[in-house]
Amino acid sequence: MSKNTYKEFSISSWAIDNKMTVYVIIAIILFLGVFSYYTMPRESFPEIVETKIYVSSINPGNSAEDVEKFITEPLEEEFNNIGGVREITSTTLQDYSMVIVEFEEDVEIPTAKQRVKDKVDQVKAETTWPTLDNGAKVEPNVFDLNLSEEQPILNINLTGDYPLQQLKDYAEYLQDKIELLPPIKEATIRGVEDKEVEIAVDIYKMTASKVSFNDIINAVRGENNTISGGNVISNGIEKNIRILGEIENPKELEKIVVKRDGGNIFLKDIATIKFKEEDPTTFAREYNNPVVMLDIKKRAGKNMIEAVENIKEIIETEEENYLPEGLHISLTNDQSIKTQNQVNDLVNNIIFGVILVVLVLMFFLGFRNALFVGFAIPLSMLMSLFILSSLGFTLNTMVLFGLVMGLGMLVDNGIVVVENVYSLMSEGMPRKKAAKQGMGEIAWPIIASTATTLAAFFPLGLWPGLIGKFMIYFPITLSVVLGSSLFVALIINSMLTSKFMETEEESLTKRKLVRWSMILGGVGAILLIAGFVLDVAGLRGIGNLSILAAIMLWVYKYFLAGAVEYFQFKSLKRLENFYERFLKYALRGRKAYVFFFGTFGVLIFSFVLVGLAQPNVLFFPENEPNQIITYIEYPQGTDIQKTNKLTKKIEDQVYSAIEKYEDEDGYNFMVESAISQVGEGAGNPQTDAGQSNEMPHKGKITLSMREFQYRRGVKSSTVLSEVRDAVKGFPGASIVVEKDAAGPPVGYPINIELSGEDYEEMLREAENMRSYIENLGIAGIEELKIDVNKSKPEMDVRVDREKAGQLGVSTAAVGQTLRRSIYGEEVSTYKEGDDDYPINVRLDDQYRYDESALFNQPVTFRNNSGQLIQVPISSLITKSNSSSFSSIKRKDLKRVITLYSNVLGGYNATEIVTELKSELENYEMPQDINYAFTGEQEEQADNMSFLLLALFYAMGGILLILVAQFNSLSKPMIILSAIVLSLAGVFLGLVVFGMDFVIIMTMMGIISLAGIVVNNAIVLIDYTQILFDRKKEELGMDEDELLTKQEYFKQIVAGGKSRLRPVLLTAITTVLGLIPLAVGLNIDFFGLFTDYDPGIYIGGDNVIFWGPLAWTVIFGLIFATFLTLIIVPVMFYLVNRAKVKFAKKRADRKQRKLEEKKAREATEQSAD
Repeated sequence: MSKNTYKEFSISSWAIDNKMTVYVIIAIILFLGVFSYYTMPRESFPEIVETKIYVSSINPGNSAEDVEKFITEPLEEEFNNIGGVREITSTTLQDYSMVIVEFEEDVEIPTAKQRVKDKVDQVKAETTWPTLDNGAKVEPNVFDLNLSEEQPILNINLTGDYPLQQLKDYAEYLQDKIELLPPIKEATIRGVEDKEVEIAVDIYKMTASKVSFNDIINAVRGENNTISGGNVISNGIEKNIRILGEIENPKELEKIVVKRDGGNIFLKDIATIKFKEEDPTTFAREYNNPVVMLDIKKRAGKNMIEAVENIKEIIETEEENYLPEGLHISLTNDQSIKTQNQVNDLVNNIIFGVILVVLVLMFFLGFRNALFVGFAIPLSMLMSLFILSSLGFTLNTMVLFGLVMGLGMLVDNGIVVVENVYSLMSEGMPRKKAAKQGMGEIAWPIIASTATTLAAFFPLGLWPGLIGKFMIYFPITLSVVLGSSLFVALIINSMLTSKFMETEEESLTKRKLVRWSMILGGVGAILLIAGFVLDVAGLRGIGNLSILAAIMLWVYKYFLAGAVEYFQFKSLKRLENFYERFLKYALRGRKAYVFFFGTFGVLIFSFVLVGLAQPNVLFFPENEPNQIITYIEYPQGTDIQKTNKLTKKIEDQVYSAIEKYEDEDGYNFMVESAISQVGEGAGNPQTDAGQSNEMPHKGKITLSMREFQYRRGVKSSTVLSEVRDAVKGFPGASIVVEKDAAGPPVGYPINIELSGEDYEEMLREAENMRSYIENLGIAGIEELKIDVNKSKPEMDVRVDREKAGQLGVSTAAVGQTLRRSIYGEEVSTYKEGDDDYPINVRLDDQYRYDESALFNQPVTFRNNSGQLIQVPISSLITKSNSSSFSSIKRKDLKRVITLYSNVLGGYNATEIVTELKSELENYEMPQDINYAFTGEQEEQADNMSFLLLALFYAMGGILLILVAQFNSLSKPMIILSAIVLSLAGVFLGLVVFGMDFVIIMTMMGIISLAGIVVNNAIVLIDYTQILFDRKKEELGMDEDELLTKQEYFKQIVAGGKSRLRPVLLTAITTVLGLIPLAVGLNIDFFGLFTDYDPGIYIGGDNVIFWGPLAWTVIFGLIFATFLTLIIVPVMFYLVNRAKVKFAKKRADRKQRKLEEKKAREATEQSAD
């Protein structure tokens, strides 16, 4: 029984019969899509939530070793017992511990956080857990971290002829307003300190008066209090008694009596009361000028562009209504501009791609039919945006590139639908019947081709790790786009073709042309004038579009219509005839084998060529810097004033280096803003993520570069190299110049991790290894640094317990006296309005850092007889100077030290690391110390192995779907062969054009290519199979019977010729959709139609990031088109020819056996 080869697809037939329902669906998609586009939050890259839980603990006045021993180690040992933990790392500094617990990806953040909190509570309950001065236990802070919430999106700098505290008041006013905005997480003030009330004690007066720190602390705490005395009832009225003791002015503290024995001693007799700024912990400058800075960070998932616009509105409003005219406010480090540009460029790439695609479609299918397919593009895009918005996605470069990539692919289904219906109508079939039968013929093939494309991208959704979380948006977006395009093709395109399709273009008469031109031109002119008068860009844009449409009607009538007709009916026919002749040539005799094996030869040749040429292998695309950040680090323990002094010197060097890019009027066409920070906020996110401790030994200078199109052809990487050269020659400090990272953080390109137990030996070995590598003279290494040093000065004080015990002094009393002298102690709070200021007691600055005064001061106390005793500290102790570790790093409960470095511009990190590995093979290490290459190289190896696995998974998924679709093994194997052979195009393209092999992007391109290549091959083979089935039906043959070799030849040629148009169209549209992004051609269509400014430029961030992926697909697809049109039919023909040959052999063998049997029977009969 032959199968029905003239069938319908029920869903499409329903759509064709229910036009009004489909019109309503179109309207809903348009409304929801546009609404989603305007409401989706915009950001540069997707927000990554790591499965890491951070535990920070502050224990002031303790060395790194002590903090490690009493806080870090106990915590790590408990965390190691938690299920689902992948890795535990920690950094221990003086006074501070940070433990990072990384969980497996299947563990939810709230669950992980709760598990860690439970373990923290267990450790805190132990008796050995350290306590603070006030007796409370050290309280670890458990939190998770969103990378997007750590990066400032804007800096607001306040300057003017005002005292710093006045500037701080204005900053706080703005801070309160800004932090009320829903998208804003925090606005932190930098460059100025909070105020405090300091009781600065004169050590000699205190000693002479026999007053101790305890006397001062108890007296202040006892006096600065408001106490409720309870209620009294008088004459039936209940009154609340309040004893008002809180000071209203810091000077009131002077009158507090601290000692009465032998006469009253007031606080003013032994101390000076100061209401002043706290010791500096931060400095901020803009172009060398001190500023009070607001560091703005946004919440996860919120719209960055909208947030910055709201902040700008607040500043504008407050400058008009509240802030004084003399106050200057500047905005720097505005990340929303970069995000807006990246998003706009990709949106414009989509528009440009749509224009190119519709133009091509017009030549192939005619203007009217091109509009059917062209209409599917925005409709599929808008439907995708609605679905993505519903999934909670933001509009970022990953999502937008998914849309760009899908641009060429989503028209594939529409092209196949329109082209098939067009072919049937050309044969004389009525429009509605042609639509129903056309959909019936190709519905399952396009469903299968979409499913195979999705199967190619599905493994990318399983991508593990940080990179996986970053890149997963791409396959999800593509899957949504392709799903949307399938819906549009099966439901909307089927209905539109059944209603409006014509095989011949209706001629545009001159009368019609004039009428439409006047309508469009008139409406356009009115809107344009209204747009200029009301200053509404949207009206101007629509007006200009209407006028352009009127002009294009004339262009179409007198230029394009003839060209389209000539191409459709002459050029395309010639191309089809040429293709038919060439295919026949390729299929005849042994030439089929020559083409088949020749193509495999090209694939092998491309592999050999890659091996010989050895293109640069990069992990992630090498971006041009948008920010150049100079990190300055002195040894731990350096005073902030010294760090600030050095930072100023380095600022001068940096500003001198960029001075040459300034015009005469002072405009710098490369650098938009330059800010520097010292102390808090100056950490490197790669090494200090999550740390909130003071950083007096660190500084950073951030240069924000201008937008790409304003750089006058100068590369920002050149400025990076110049800044690196300018900051050399500052001994004693580590100075690293880095750029902003494109994509997720993966660590330094050169990262060697030493692990062991003996930290001193490990540090010596790290220094030896650094010297060894430096002596190798490997070019491209910026500067090898060690993340730990032992140059932090320390003074060890040991108390003679026997002597101290005899005198009645404890070790704690000695330690507490010294601690209160230097560090001080918060004893109370001074309230002024809504603000609270701490009251701190400590020695006056002139004694606080004087070793002689500190150690000669007495410990004052009462003995058992009640007598006041004073024992000099120096008589109880011995001192020795030493040095301690700046920090202690640990990984999975073992101590680690890391050697790390950036790679200089123009050098390849992978090659350098390969050379280092080779050189270190014979390097002798102590037995108890191990080393490993981690950071970017570790990520690179993990991700490369996953991507190769994903490619095999993709091939397996495609094979499974194809076997189900064709119920055959030979056809799927032919299609999979086309995928493998298309790699030849990729590798040849990369080598010929001298492009880099970017592991992440090129491999994703190859996986994407697998999905695209399958589409055309499926449609070609499926249609050819339909021709086979129809021929069998025509000849009255059974489904399992085989046609003759000649019939297979004829039907394969007919199938190839019939599918030439859709195969070429899908390839050309996919390539043209990617070309604007691949070459980096940027046109601002919105600016062009609203302000007549197209903003044309070539290059930018998007082409650097996405170019490798786009070119991979372009190279592979161009070669795959040849494969689909020639090699796939050749393989299909060879398979069927072999089937016929084997069937004939089987039939001959069967015939021979039959004849032999008959001969035997005849012989036996004659013998009888």
